[in-house]
Amino acid sequence: MSAAFEVPVVDISSYVTGGTPQERAATAAAMDAACRTVGFVQVTGHGVPDDVAAGLASAIDDLFSLPLDTKKQLRAPKGVNRGYTPPKSENLSLSLGVESASRMNDFFEAFNTGAAVSDYPDAPVPLDPAHYPENLWPSEELVPGFRQRVQAWEAEAGRVARTLTDVFADALGLEPGWFRGVTGHSLDVLRMNNYALPPGTVDLDGDLTGMGEHTDFGIVTVLWADQVPGLQVLGADGGWHDVMPADGALLVNLGDVMARWTNERWMSTLHRVKPPIVDGTIERRRSAAFFHDGDVDAVITALPGTVDDGEEPLYPPMTVGEHIAAKLAGSRDLQKNADAAREAARVLASTR
Repeated sequence: MSAAFEVPVVDISSYVTGGTPQERAATAAAMDAACRTVGFVQVTGHGVPDDVAAGLASAIDDLFSLPLDTKKQLRAPKGVNRGYTPPKSENLSLSLGVESASRMNDFFEAFNTGAAVSDYPDAPVPLDPAHYPENLWPSEELVPGFRQRVQAWEAEAGRVARTLTDVFADALGLEPGWFRGVTGHSLDVLRMNNYALPPGTVDLDGDLTGMGEHTDFGIVTVLWADQVPGLQVLGADGGWHDVMPADGALLVNLGDVMARWTNERWMSTLHRVKPPIVDGTIERRRSAAFFHDGDVDAVITALPGTVDDGEEPLYPPMTVGEHIAAKLAGSRDLQKNADAAREAARVLASTR
C-alpha cells in the first residue's frame, strides 16, 4: 500500500455503548472526514462478539466445501438475488456500464441471503417479492447449523449498519436518526464470497479478476473478511491500493445511494478483488458483505445542505428500488448500466 493512502480508523463505541454528546460529536466528525476523503473506514468499537464472527467463518467453510453439483442445487431462478452463484457467472464492472478488462467474468463463488417479505410484516406499503424474495437455505442435514450461524451474523451486521446511519445523520447535520425513516424495510443482503477453486478450472496465464471494479449499490456495506491480500480500493491518486481489515475491525464502505443522497460530498468508493496467485494457484480468500441499501420506495434526492445555491444536483431523483434494479441488471444479466456514467468515468480514468 502506498504511504500516501490510508484507510481511516473510526471508533463508534460512543454510539454503541452510550457515549457523551461530546464523544459522539467527535465520532461524527471523524466519520465525516473519512467519508469525504476515502469512503472506506476501519470501524472499531462495533461490539460484535468474537463467537458470532467465528460462527460466520465456519458457516462459510461448511457451505463452500460442498461439491459444486450440490451447491448448484441451491441456485435461485434468474433475477432472484438469493442462493448460490457459481464461479464466472457475474461481471460486476458491467454494473458501472464498463466492460471488464479481464478476459473472463468475475472469478468467485457466492451465497446470498437477505431481507424477505416475511421479515417485514408491519411494512407500511405492500412489498414486492421480486425485491424481497424468501431465502434459499441449505437443509439442516446438508449443512448443520448454517442458517442459525448466518442469521446471528446478519443480526449483528444489521445492528452495526443502523448504528452507522445514526453516525451519518449526525455527521451530515440531519435530524438525529434521519436514516431510520428510510430504512424501516431496508433491502438488506448478505453476500458470502469464496475465492478458491480447484486447480485447472481456469487458465492462470492472463489477467485474472476475482471481482471486477465496482461500487456498492446502497447506503453502507459492513464487510467481514480474511486478513488475506486481494481487496483493492481506488484512491484519489487514480491508483489501486491494497486493503485488508485491521485486527478487530470491520471494513465499512459507502454505496451509491449515499453518494447520491449527499450529492457526492461523500463518495461510493470503487473497489475490486485481485486474488493473489502463489505458485500457479489462487490463495483462498473469504469475505461476507452486508449491504444495507434502504427502503425500496425511498426516493434518493440530494439532502439539504449538499447542493450549493444556484447549482443543480448531480443526479436526478430515483427510488432505491430503481437504482438497485439497474445495478443488478448489469452484474447478473451482463447488461451495461446506462445510469452510472459518473462511476464509469472514474473506472476508465484509473491506472491499471
